[in-house]
Amino acid sequence: MLIRSRRGWELPDSAATPEDVFLSRRSLLKAAVAAPAIAAAGSIPGGPAFGQTEVAADDPTAGLYPVPRNERFTLDRAITDPAESTTYTNFYEFGSQKNIWRAAQKLKLRPWTVTFDGMVEQEQTVDIDALLKRMPLEERLYRHRCVEAWSMAVPWSGFPMKALVDFARPLGSAKYVVMRTFQDPGMASGQRQFWYPWPYVEGLTLAEATNELAFMVTGMYGKPVPKQNGAPLRLAVPWKYGFKSIKSIVSFTFTDQRPVSFWEQIQAAEYGFWANVNPEVPHPRWSQARERVLGTGEMVPTRLYNGYGEYVADLYKDLEGERLYV
Repeated sequence: MLIRSRRGWELPDSAATPEDVFLSRRSLLKAAVAAPAIAAAGSIPGGPAFGQTEVAADDPTAGLYPVPRNERFTLDRAITDPAESTTYTNFYEFGSQKNIWRAAQKLKLRPWTVTFDGMVEQEQTVDIDALLKRMPLEERLYRHRCVEAWSMAVPWSGFPMKALVDFARPLGSAKYVVMRTFQDPGMASGQRQFWYPWPYVEGLTLAEATNELAFMVTGMYGKPVPKQNGAPLRLAVPWKYGFKSIKSIVSFTFTDQRPVSFWEQIQAAEYGFWANVNPEVPHPRWSQARERVLGTGEMVPTRLYNGYGEYVADLYKDLEGERLYV
């Protein structure tokens, strides 16, 4: 008889609040207050409407969603209202303010290609839609912890990053994967800020990239991922601070040299390569012991590796000399 031990952060399926119940409750509570403001603002094509995410007119993948939920990945808190998680975002390519979703609607989703190069058996460039047809799409419920000490809980759709690594066929000598976002300052006004080292670059070890938690995101709340949240392809590594989860990826380079990521280039003392969540290690300018839950404002204790230590702690056993939590 197979006996499965539930991981420490998992709850029984019955304990997770169904998304439709949660969103209906939130909508009822907020409707009376929000309705006048929404009426005044009007509808913005491609932007998030009240209580839901709208599908961008130039995103042809709507027919792929919703995808089956992987019930192994549950939550210990309610799913964040999409009216919050799709309007309170970072996307420095379009500016540094949090309310960036309107500006991000300028992101052109097609044509979009993804390049695999460096230490691979054969370099290739693949159309995003062709790539998605080859990937095993599923939905996962993940917590997301920003280095700025706020958090949310999101139903991401996408596929395991390991499937993408297998598709790329890196050489045995490759140790890291470097990810880059697009560079188009004519479209993305934030990229005209010359003091930033564009394009946005992030990296993982191959051991991290092939860990079962590492996830390539293509959708959110049962729809294609909105532009402001990283369409058409972004990363989710829920045991790390959010800046590691690079948005709108156009290339994956495999290498034996550890990359220097975007924020590490700007301020290495505050934003390191590893960026694993640890409540005991403060950011140089604020504590990481607690986090503000997006949408509710509740302050809750932060957990080591954002509560996913049973999946990932073994990745770092022999790296005690590294700055793993900054």
